[in-house]
Amino acid sequence: MTDEKDVVIQVKGLKKHFGNLEVLKGVDIDIHKGEVVVVIGPSGSGKSTFLRCLNLLETPTDGDILYHGQSILDKSMKIDKYREKIGMVFQLFNLFENLSVLKNVTIGPLKVLKADPAATEQKARELLKRVGLESKVDAYPSQLSGGQKQRVAIARTLAMDPEVILFDEATSALDPEMVGEVLQIMRQLAKDGMTMVVVTHEMGFAREVGDRVVFMDGGYIVEEGNPRDVIKNPQHQRTKDFLSKML
Repeated sequence: MTDEKDVVIQVKGLKKHFGNLEVLKGVDIDIHKGEVVVVIGPSGSGKSTFLRCLNLLETPTDGDILYHGQSILDKSMKIDKYREKIGMVFQLFNLFENLSVLKNVTIGPLKVLKADPAATEQKARELLKRVGLESKVDAYPSQLSGGQKQRVAIARTLAMDPEVILFDEATSALDPEMVGEVLQIMRQLAKDGMTMVVVTHEMGFAREVGDRVVFMDGGYIVEEGNPRDVIKNPQHQRTKDFLSKML
C-alpha cells in the first residue's frame, strides 16, 4: 500500500458547474508520487474539466484540492508557483507559432523561472534530443508534423521541472501513425518515475503503462483500480458498456 505521505495531490468532493450545467458532481481521489493515473470515460463525462481543475485552469465550484497537504484554493497559495510544478500537455499543442522549436522550449524557464539563458538553452537541447527532435531546434511549428509538435510540447513542459504532468487527450488530434511516437515518450516518462494523470482513449496505453485506471461518467468516478483488472473485468455496467465500444 502506498504511504499516505506519498500523496502529491488529494481531491476532495470536487464539483464544477458551468451555469446550470453540473459537470463534476463530487470527485474524490488521491494521486501518489510516481503514479500514472489514466482517466477514461465517454465524451462529456467530466474528464478534461477534472484535469483543468487540478491546475486551476478551471476554478472548482465546491470541494477542495490539496497539494502536499495545502489547499490550492487557499488565498495564501501562490498559484503561479503551484502551476510551475503541475505541467500540462494539451490536445492541440498550444505552441507559439512565431517562435522556433528551441525558443518554444526555453521561453517558460526564461520568463517565469528567470533561469540562466545559457543553462536553459543547454537543457532545452537535451530535452529535444530526449524526445527525438534535436535536428528540429531551428524549425517552426508550421514545419512540423502533429506528432513532432506534441513532442515539442512535452519537452516544453519538462523544461519547467514539473512534479506532475497532466496529459489532456495528448494523442487524439494526431494521425494514427503519429500516435505511437508520442505514447513512446509518455511510456519513458512513466518508466523514469514521473507522476502523471493521463486522460486518453488509448486502452493499450492504459493497460500497459497505467498504475491505476479511473473510469468517469456523468461527473463521477464510477470505477477505479488496476488497469488490467478493470479493462479485462469491469465491475460496473457503465464501465462495461464503455469498454465494449472501445475494445
